[in-house]
Amino acid sequence: GFITREDGSDVFVHFSAIQGEGYKNLEEGQAVTFEVEDSDRGPQAVHVNKD
Repeated sequence: GFITREDGSDVFVHFSAIQGEGYKNLEEGQAVTFEVEDSDRGPQAVHVNKD
């Protein structure tokens, strides 16, 4: 899926980048912190933590 940055741009996130135990999902509108790394397909969110 995608995460919307504070500047309004979107960045791709794979469920494996979500930190924590259990089912790794994000709800629409949920606040998260993350880092962005460049991949061969463009920017990708990594180290995603639910706030």
